[in-house]
Amino acid sequence: MILKTGRWSETELDNIIHQASTLRSRGEKVEYISRQFLGTPYRESTLRGTIDTEEVLVIDLEGVDCFTLLDYVEAMRISGSFDSFTRNIVRVRYRGGKISFSHRNHFFTDWREYGAGRIEDATGMVGGGRAEKALKTLNLREDGSCFLPGIEAKKREISFIPSAVIDSGIIGRLESGDYIGIYSALGGLDVSHAGILIKAGSSVYLRHASSGEGVRKVVDEDFLRYASGVPGIVVLRQKDR
Repeated sequence: MILKTGRWSETELDNIIHQASTLRSRGEKVEYISRQFLGTPYRESTLRGTIDTEEVLVIDLEGVDCFTLLDYVEAMRISGSFDSFTRNIVRVRYRGGKISFSHRNHFFTDWREYGAGRIEDATGMVGGGRAEKALKTLNLREDGSCFLPGIEAKKREISFIPSAVIDSGIIGRLESGDYIGIYSALGGLDVSHAGILIKAGSSVYLRHASSGEGVRKVVDEDFLRYASGVPGIVVLRQKDR
């Protein structure tokens, strides 16, 4: 295992995870944990492994991309200590607890497919009859090549809420702590980016690891402004535990 705890000590992380475990709702837990990551540098390609090289378990809190941020937040949410977090990251990141590139959850909607005990797809409910569906072959580009060599392409129906229909009713059905995927119009992808919905009073934010020029860190951005510039959203929600 490669372990980099970033700006925290293991004791500090243990305290953060324990404090989160005492909070009542899943949304409160996700908001509290993800808040600790604000300002963390954006860093891509921190995981180790390909179809041709051995996968190594990486916990790297020095820098995160949009999906490893969600990995760490979700694993901490279901943990009560730092030790249990290091075990639960395997459960969150890999199917069947097998640390390998082929078992890694590469796609946002893999969480709903392989983590059904703790994650559900709330897109249809949040959309209130205005969600749309697209049948995609994930990992398969239009030219027949794969985004991820060595990973089998898979057909999957993706529900998404077009940005043009997001209104106060949809905002009202979103919950703080929801995992938000930015729907991709490309045939082989479900989403192009991911973050966490945060409600704070009358404000609604997307908390995410931004790769934007001049940003490149975990930030809160106005959700409606961000969503207005993308095709749509996919909503995954944690189940109570």
